[in-house]
Amino acid sequence: MATSPSRLKKLTQELKRALQLDLEEYGLTEESSGEYRSEYIGVQLNSAFQPIYDSAAGELLGHEAVLKPFLGKELISTPEFAFSYAERAGKLVQFDRVSRALHVLNFRQIYDEKGLLFLSVHPSLLISVNEHGKVFERILHAHSVPTNRVVIQIEEGLVEQDKQLAEAIDNYRERGYLIAIDNFGNKKSHIDRLWQFSPNFVKLDPTIIQKAETNSQLKKILPGLIKMIRDIGGEAIVTGIENQKQLEVAIETGATILQGPFLGEAVSAKELQPSKVFSRPKLAVA
Repeated sequence: MATSPSRLKKLTQELKRALQLDLEEYGLTEESSGEYRSEYIGVQLNSAFQPIYDSAAGELLGHEAVLKPFLGKELISTPEFAFSYAERAGKLVQFDRVSRALHVLNFRQIYDEKGLLFLSVHPSLLISVNEHGKVFERILHAHSVPTNRVVIQIEEGLVEQDKQLAEAIDNYRERGYLIAIDNFGNKKSHIDRLWQFSPNFVKLDPTIIQKAETNSQLKKILPGLIKMIRDIGGEAIVTGIENQKQLEVAIETGATILQGPFLGEAVSAKELQPSKVFSRPKLAVA
């Protein structure tokens, strides 16, 4: 059921106080499906959610929020493009806050007691914003989502400043957020940061499982990487799984947390039907 105009106005005012921004400027609207969208600097913002499975538990671990930006009726190629556009316009901080607030509003429709919400933070904000997570925490509390159910995804390879990155991670942790290193294993990754920051999750770069499908040497190395991540107190997430063969390789490495289009595309909250969201994926190796 759609929110009444008075409720939407109240919600807009609430977000305005929490975000310290004028939400009317961001065109917050509610669709007939009950989902929210926003429009800022000419870009229409929509949320999508991709499931992340815990195969050991046989259930969903949570969802990664993915920004789906449109310019008019044409889909912008990537969220990175939209963030770069906002950065060039000098609106990166505002764009990031509004995007994450939008994800929380839409996430409320699909989460249960155990579901985690994985959210990316733009690398530039990690070194340019103080008191990380403080403003966003107000949004979470207003909608009964505790910070310990939010996983902040950080692509550490794009941040060269060790001190600022460490401070940002400490700030998030002090507020109860969980931490994930994103796209680990690409050419810009720093392996020493695994034990330096001891993240809760390490999301392997999608190209790793895709290459391991045909590269026997890489396939042999992966179990050791998975074990090393566990030894520092984290869990590896194999991302980018596109087919049954890659799923089998991921399972053979000993990884239990899995993500990729083969297991579930990033779709709107409306498209994530409860009967599908909480059913166990078929993970048995043929």
